[in-house]
Amino acid sequence: MTEKSEEAVEICRTVADLGARVAKWRREGLTVGLIPTMGALHAGHISLVDAALSHYDRAVATLFVNPRQFDRPGDLAAYPRTEDDDAQKLGLAGAHLLYAPHATEMYPQGYATNVSVSGVSAGLCGGDRPGHFDGVATVCSKLFLQSGADGAFFGEKDYQQLQVVRRFVSDLNIPITIHACQTIREADGLALSSRNKRLTAAQRAIAPQMHQIMVEAVPALQANGDVSALLNEAAASIKAAGFDSVDYIDFRDTKTLVPLDQAGKQPARLFAAAWLGDVRLIDNIPV
Repeated sequence: MTEKSEEAVEICRTVADLGARVAKWRREGLTVGLIPTMGALHAGHISLVDAALSHYDRAVATLFVNPRQFDRPGDLAAYPRTEDDDAQKLGLAGAHLLYAPHATEMYPQGYATNVSVSGVSAGLCGGDRPGHFDGVATVCSKLFLQSGADGAFFGEKDYQQLQVVRRFVSDLNIPITIHACQTIREADGLALSSRNKRLTAAQRAIAPQMHQIMVEAVPALQANGDVSALLNEAAASIKAAGFDSVDYIDFRDTKTLVPLDQAGKQPARLFAAAWLGDVRLIDNIPV
């Protein structure tokens, strides 16, 4: 909808500054698309910027490593922080603004509110990461309201997160459109993730095999094979490929995320999460 800007992305760090900039755009009759991120940007994030620019006049990316969605302190401490590089990438991609607040701006002294979503948050990453989706729902609620954006863009790699966001936006009547964008992958099938930067060379060689094993399981699922046996076999194959442990591999309804014991007429997805060293990789594919 708009031409990409050739100027470097502007950075703001407070709710007031973000609101003032968006209010100016509103007076000019412009629409706003939001790309929530935790930084360490890769081509998948940039594809969300491209999608935002195709739908709206202005693209606002956010960069906030949200402490409330980390269940392991070590994972929070190790999460890549590359703001300068991220800002440069966003400028080149044509984003118009980067909102990068400090933790005290998002959660000031006395902050006491939590957004919790049941149902779609159960099991999968919700089961293995207690409190994770409360953190996601809380911070995204704040970002949507702070920005007043018309639409927000999320990748399908974090599919359960996408469904959690859709649920609270609908339930709380937040006036924003949620856009789902397809997973961006490396040539060998590995889903792009900021955590991939932490893989050693040996781990990086193993990592794509989870996706390949999932793809190979699809025909048997579609043929109404024994779902439990197929999932156990796939988990064993992931472990045999060199992964240290498998958190889950599960077959679920696409919309409700209710576990399925057979393929049917309803759309379904296959989900997996596994560890390579201290790096947790997740993936999902449609069935």
